[in-house]
Amino acid sequence: MWYTHEIANVQQYKQRRHSSDYRGNCAMNIGSLGIHTPRRDYAGAVGGVAGIPVKRLFRRQDCLAMNAQIYLCMLLAMASLLLLAWWRNGAITAPYPQLAGFTALVMWPVYQLTGVFQQSRGRIQCLLQLTKAWGLTLGFILTLGFVTKSSESFSRLVLVGWALLAYSLQVICYLTTLKLLQRFHLHYGEPIRTAIVGSQALAHHLARSFDDNPWLPDRIIGVIDNSVKGRDSWDGSLSPWLGYTRDLEQLVQQHGIRRVYIALPLSCSDMIESIYDRLVDKNVDIIWAPDIFSLRLLNHGVSEVAGVPLLSLSESPMAREGQVLAKSLLDTLVASFALLLLSPLMIAVALGVKLTSPGPVFFRQQRHGWDGRVIEVIKFRSMYMHREDGDSVTQASRNDKRVTPIGRFLRRSSIDELPQLFNVLGGSMSLVGPRPHALQHNEYYASLIKPYMIRHRIKPGITGLAQVNGCRGETESVDKMKHRVDYDIDYINRWSLWLDITILVKTPFTLLSKDIY
Repeated sequence: MWYTHEIANVQQYKQRRHSSDYRGNCAMNIGSLGIHTPRRDYAGAVGGVAGIPVKRLFRRQDCLAMNAQIYLCMLLAMASLLLLAWWRNGAITAPYPQLAGFTALVMWPVYQLTGVFQQSRGRIQCLLQLTKAWGLTLGFILTLGFVTKSSESFSRLVLVGWALLAYSLQVICYLTTLKLLQRFHLHYGEPIRTAIVGSQALAHHLARSFDDNPWLPDRIIGVIDNSVKGRDSWDGSLSPWLGYTRDLEQLVQQHGIRRVYIALPLSCSDMIESIYDRLVDKNVDIIWAPDIFSLRLLNHGVSEVAGVPLLSLSESPMAREGQVLAKSLLDTLVASFALLLLSPLMIAVALGVKLTSPGPVFFRQQRHGWDGRVIEVIKFRSMYMHREDGDSVTQASRNDKRVTPIGRFLRRSSIDELPQLFNVLGGSMSLVGPRPHALQHNEYYASLIKPYMIRHRIKPGITGLAQVNGCRGETESVDKMKHRVDYDIDYINRWSLWLDITILVKTPFTLLSKDIY
């Protein structure tokens, strides 16, 4: 199948879930198969922060149409570069063929990771993703050319013309392919008559998702639901209530249903098995949409090993070598460039720290890194030398007498964090990620915030999603730290190279804050 299945807008589902009545027990009743689920606390069920998109449940699936469009874009990018080189020089000479081939190699992983041409997206969203992916490709190539000093071998006119021409051709290719696919879908794509067996929030979410996505072939005929409140909630809905589960076989035959989604939680495994047994000989597709949103999910997705389906509930986004390589490459290139650019400032700061107060230039502290490993983080020293009571680590506070005059400026501007660029080059930190905290602070907050330590499933960063959203400075209350953790988990769930680049671009505009001291 050339289409993809995805569950979108999980945050909207979570909000509806809060308002649903989920009382009672998931008890097996062969006569009526009453659908009831236990009451649970869904606070923070799907990690994330209000106003921030939440990671979709299923990872993107490769499809023929999406891959074909990427291949076409690669060919258009190469052809347009070679054409402009021929127009400029009268012949296609080195190093343009090499650049064309390298561009194709960069485009494939970038376009795959950014989900360009994913058909469950709308047209505008796909165009935005295409713009991001092409911009990311050009940015990587130009940065590499600048670092290796190979950009001087190319005509500026050819490069600028190529960036605009190749992008325009890719947009035209996408819109043309989209039109052809829509015509094919309209004339040859037979809709699949579909029913949902479930109650209230999850069934509502599924029905709305299918109705809002014209690319999916599922046509929701209605919902089969035993709950009285659930049945009443379907009045006036696009998906009508069909009947009770005791009449499941008759309803499937009466409405010509060819696919059934079972929207029930994990606790109803006996009920799910019974529904499957009743439908397995009815020549219908049977798909289970498990209700797992009571858990604090991290980078969740679906995979398969040796024919066994695996549902990942908590997994590091760095579980794949390609993602680790891509993030490490971005860290190394940007950190190297930043050190070269900022080295005069760092030398001046080092002299200022050394001359204004006794003690070392750098402050070193052990903190938790990727997967909880202990790392040593480097900062410019911003405090007078002092001793803490026991093993405690006291956070800096407003008008803290331990902070030196120059240290106050360094902390307000976050210049004291610049030596962590060496941590990035050493591989213990990343440019973007959850900020590492002192070991003692982690132990304290881990006992108060669940799940606090899950934020270590990715490398810690110099900046992060929490920081560019205003979560900076002292965390004098548990609620403030919980707010940061929510952002950190949301970052892990939504991680992508483009998100890292976006955070890096936003960071300079958030450095000066009245809450930092």
